[in-house]
Amino acid sequence: MKLKNKKVDWEFYIQAIIVIVLAGILIYSYSGKVGSKSVGSEIRTVPASSIIPTGVPKVYGEELGITYDDVSPTDPKKADSTIRLLGNIDRVETLSEPELERYINILYYMENGIACEYCCGARSVIFSNGQPACGCAHSYAMRGLTKYLIKYHPEMSDEEILTEVGKWKVLFFPGILENKAQVMENYGINVDYINLTTNKYRGIEQGVKGGMVGAC
Repeated sequence: MKLKNKKVDWEFYIQAIIVIVLAGILIYSYSGKVGSKSVGSEIRTVPASSIIPTGVPKVYGEELGITYDDVSPTDPKKADSTIRLLGNIDRVETLSEPELERYINILYYMENGIACEYCCGARSVIFSNGQPACGCAHSYAMRGLTKYLIKYHPEMSDEEILTEVGKWKVLFFPGILENKAQVMENYGINVDYINLTTNKYRGIEQGVKGGMVGAC
Protein backbone atom coordinates (compact mmCIF):
# COMPACT_ATOMS: atom_id res chain seq x y z
CA MET A 1 0.00 0.00 0.00
CA LYS A 2 2.83 2.40 0.75
CA LEU A 3 4.48 1.84 -2.63
CA LYS A 4 1.16 2.39 -4.39
CA ASN A 5 0.58 5.70 -2.55
CA LYS A 6 4.10 6.87 -3.40
CA LYS A 7 3.47 6.17 -7.10
CA VAL A 8 0.28 8.23 -7.04
CA ASP A 9 2.14 11.15 -5.44
CA TRP A 10 4.77 11.13 -8.22
CA GLU A 11 2.06 11.10 -10.89
CA PHE A 12 0.45 14.10 -9.23
CA TYR A 13 3.68 16.08 -9.19
CA ILE A 14 4.46 15.24 -12.81
CA GLN A 15 1.00 16.35 -13.90
CA ALA A 16 1.36 19.60 -11.92
CA ILE A 17 4.70 20.35 -13.55
CA ILE A 18 3.24 19.74 -17.03
CA VAL A 19 0.34 22.11 -16.30
CA ILE A 20 2.70 24.84 -15.05
CA VAL A 21 4.96 24.52 -18.11
CA LEU A 22 2.02 24.65 -20.52
CA ALA A 23 0.58 27.69 -18.73
CA GLY A 24 3.93 29.45 -19.00
CA ILE A 25 4.10 28.75 -22.73
CA LEU A 26 0.57 30.07 -23.27
CA ILE A 27 1.26 33.25 -21.28
CA TYR A 28 4.50 33.91 -23.19
CA SER A 29 2.82 33.33 -26.57
CA TYR A 30 -0.08 35.60 -25.70
CA SER A 31 2.15 38.43 -24.51
CA GLY A 32 4.09 38.26 -27.76
CA LYS A 33 0.92 38.60 -29.81
CA VAL A 34 -0.62 41.56 -28.03
CA GLY A 35 2.52 43.67 -27.93
CA SER A 36 3.99 45.28 -31.04
CA LYS A 37 7.62 45.12 -32.11
CA SER A 38 9.76 46.83 -29.51
CA VAL A 39 12.85 48.86 -30.28
CA GLY A 40 13.79 50.81 -27.18
CA SER A 41 10.66 51.84 -25.31
CA GLU A 42 8.83 53.88 -27.92
CA ILE A 43 7.66 51.35 -30.50
CA ARG A 44 4.64 49.82 -28.84
CA THR A 45 0.92 49.39 -29.17
CA VAL A 46 -0.91 52.65 -28.47
CA PRO A 47 -4.63 52.72 -27.57
CA ALA A 48 -6.64 54.58 -30.19
CA SER A 49 -7.87 56.92 -27.48
CA SER A 50 -4.34 58.10 -26.60
CA ILE A 51 -2.30 58.27 -29.79
CA ILE A 52 -1.58 62.00 -29.46
CA PRO A 53 1.98 62.28 -28.09
CA THR A 54 2.60 64.84 -25.34
CA GLY A 55 5.53 66.30 -23.48
CA VAL A 56 9.16 66.68 -24.50
CA PRO A 57 10.64 64.18 -26.98
CA LYS A 58 13.21 62.22 -24.97
CA VAL A 59 16.18 62.26 -27.31
CA TYR A 60 15.99 65.57 -29.15
CA GLY A 61 13.27 67.73 -27.61
CA GLU A 62 15.52 69.85 -25.39
CA GLU A 63 18.16 70.13 -28.12
CA LEU A 64 15.70 71.64 -30.56
CA GLY A 65 13.65 73.45 -27.93
CA ILE A 66 10.38 71.80 -28.95
CA THR A 67 7.65 69.69 -27.38
CA TYR A 68 4.90 67.59 -28.90
CA ASP A 69 2.44 70.02 -27.30
CA ASP A 70 3.72 72.81 -29.55
CA VAL A 71 1.65 71.44 -32.44
CA SER A 72 -1.96 71.82 -31.40
CA PRO A 73 -5.21 73.08 -32.99
CA THR A 74 -5.52 75.45 -30.01
CA ASP A 75 -2.40 77.43 -30.93
CA PRO A 76 -2.01 77.64 -34.75
CA LYS A 77 0.78 80.25 -34.52
CA LYS A 78 2.94 78.03 -32.29
CA ALA A 79 2.16 75.02 -34.46
CA ASP A 80 3.25 76.80 -37.64
CA SER A 81 6.43 78.03 -35.94
CA THR A 82 7.37 74.51 -34.81
CA ILE A 83 6.64 73.02 -38.22
CA ARG A 84 8.83 75.68 -39.85
CA LEU A 85 11.65 74.93 -37.38
CA LEU A 86 11.64 71.26 -38.35
CA GLY A 87 11.22 72.11 -42.01
CA ASN A 88 14.24 74.40 -42.00
CA ILE A 89 16.41 71.46 -40.94
CA ASP A 90 15.49 69.78 -44.21
CA ARG A 91 16.55 72.90 -46.12
CA VAL A 92 19.97 73.37 -44.49
CA GLU A 93 21.22 69.88 -43.63
CA THR A 94 23.00 67.63 -46.12
CA LEU A 95 23.59 63.92 -45.73
CA SER A 96 26.62 61.76 -46.46
CA GLU A 97 26.15 58.71 -48.68
CA PRO A 98 25.65 56.28 -45.78
CA GLU A 99 23.28 58.74 -44.11
CA LEU A 100 21.37 59.15 -47.37
CA GLU A 101 20.91 55.40 -47.64
CA ARG A 102 19.33 55.33 -44.19
CA TYR A 103 17.20 58.36 -45.04
CA ILE A 104 15.82 56.70 -48.17
CA ASN A 105 15.21 53.44 -46.37
CA ILE A 106 13.32 55.10 -43.52
CA LEU A 107 11.13 57.43 -45.56
CA TYR A 108 10.68 55.54 -48.84
CA TYR A 109 11.11 51.80 -48.33
CA MET A 110 10.13 50.90 -44.78
CA GLU A 111 6.48 49.77 -44.79
CA ASN A 112 6.24 51.19 -48.35
CA GLY A 113 7.09 54.71 -47.18
CA ILE A 114 5.49 57.54 -45.27
CA ALA A 115 3.77 60.58 -46.75
CA CYS A 116 1.98 63.69 -45.54
CA GLU A 117 -0.91 61.87 -47.30
CA TYR A 118 -3.84 64.06 -46.31
CA CYS A 119 -2.84 67.31 -47.98
CA CYS A 120 -1.37 65.77 -51.17
CA GLY A 121 -1.37 62.41 -52.89
CA ALA A 122 2.38 61.75 -52.95
CA ARG A 123 3.42 58.15 -52.33
CA SER A 124 6.15 59.32 -49.94
CA VAL A 125 7.69 62.57 -48.70
CA ILE A 126 10.70 61.70 -50.91
CA PHE A 127 11.41 59.97 -54.20
CA SER A 128 13.50 56.81 -54.34
CA ASN A 129 16.64 58.92 -54.89
CA GLY A 130 16.06 60.91 -51.70
CA GLN A 131 14.86 64.09 -53.39
CA PRO A 132 11.73 65.81 -51.97
CA ALA A 133 8.50 64.49 -53.47
CA CYS A 134 6.18 67.00 -51.82
CA GLY A 135 6.50 70.70 -51.07
CA CYS A 136 4.02 71.00 -48.21
CA ALA A 137 5.19 72.21 -44.81
CA HIS A 138 4.36 68.90 -43.15
CA SER A 139 6.60 67.01 -45.57
CA TYR A 140 9.47 69.43 -44.95
CA ALA A 141 9.05 68.89 -41.22
CA MET A 142 9.07 65.09 -41.49
CA ARG A 143 12.12 65.14 -43.74
CA GLY A 144 13.87 67.62 -41.45
CA LEU A 145 13.34 65.53 -38.32
CA THR A 146 14.56 62.41 -40.11
CA LYS A 147 17.74 64.16 -41.26
CA TYR A 148 18.39 65.53 -37.78
CA LEU A 149 18.05 62.17 -36.05
CA ILE A 150 20.20 60.38 -38.62
CA LYS A 151 22.97 62.98 -38.37
CA TYR A 152 22.98 63.74 -34.67
CA HIS A 153 21.52 60.58 -33.15
CA PRO A 154 22.81 57.74 -35.33
CA GLU A 155 22.47 55.40 -32.36
CA MET A 156 18.72 55.38 -32.95
CA SER A 157 17.46 52.51 -35.08
CA ASP A 158 15.57 53.11 -38.31
CA GLU A 159 12.41 51.90 -36.57
CA GLU A 160 12.86 54.36 -33.72
CA ILE A 161 13.39 57.26 -36.13
CA LEU A 162 10.35 56.31 -38.21
CA THR A 163 8.32 56.08 -35.00
CA GLU A 164 9.29 59.67 -34.11
CA VAL A 165 8.36 60.88 -37.59
CA GLY A 166 5.05 59.08 -37.20
CA LYS A 167 4.35 60.85 -33.91
CA TRP A 168 4.66 64.24 -35.58
CA LYS A 169 2.45 63.12 -38.45
CA VAL A 170 -0.20 62.29 -35.84
CA LEU A 171 0.15 65.82 -34.48
CA PHE A 172 -0.26 67.24 -37.99
CA PHE A 173 -3.41 65.19 -38.71
CA PRO A 174 -4.83 64.32 -35.28
CA GLY A 175 -8.51 63.87 -36.06
CA ILE A 176 -8.26 61.57 -39.04
CA LEU A 177 -5.46 59.49 -37.50
CA GLU A 178 -7.41 59.07 -34.26
CA ASN A 179 -10.26 57.73 -36.39
CA LYS A 180 -7.84 55.54 -38.37
CA ALA A 181 -6.48 54.13 -35.11
CA GLN A 182 -10.01 53.19 -34.08
CA VAL A 183 -10.61 51.48 -37.43
CA MET A 184 -7.36 49.55 -36.99
CA GLU A 185 -8.37 48.49 -33.49
CA ASN A 186 -11.70 47.29 -34.84
CA TYR A 187 -9.81 45.10 -37.33
CA GLY A 188 -7.52 43.79 -34.60
CA ILE A 189 -4.43 45.53 -35.98
CA ASN A 190 -1.74 46.72 -33.56
CA VAL A 191 -1.87 50.51 -33.32
CA ASP A 192 1.75 51.58 -33.11
CA TYR A 193 3.03 54.75 -34.74
CA ILE A 194 4.62 52.90 -37.67
CA ASN A 195 1.49 50.91 -38.51
CA LEU A 196 -0.66 54.00 -38.06
CA THR A 197 1.26 56.55 -40.14
CA THR A 198 3.13 54.69 -42.89
CA ASN A 199 1.67 53.29 -46.09
CA LYS A 200 1.34 49.83 -44.53
CA TYR A 201 -2.37 50.37 -43.89
CA ARG A 202 -2.86 53.44 -46.02
CA GLY A 203 -6.48 53.97 -46.99
CA ILE A 204 -7.96 51.64 -44.38
CA GLU A 205 -9.86 54.64 -43.01
CA GLN A 206 -11.35 55.70 -46.36
CA GLY A 207 -14.42 57.86 -45.90
CA VAL A 208 -13.35 59.06 -42.46
CA LYS A 209 -13.04 62.84 -42.16
CA GLY A 210 -10.57 64.90 -40.16
CA GLY A 211 -8.68 68.18 -40.29
CA MET A 212 -5.01 69.05 -40.05
CA VAL A 213 -2.86 71.25 -37.83
CA GLY A 214 -0.52 73.75 -39.47
CA ALA A 215 -0.68 75.25 -42.93
CA CYS A 216 -0.05 72.92 -45.83
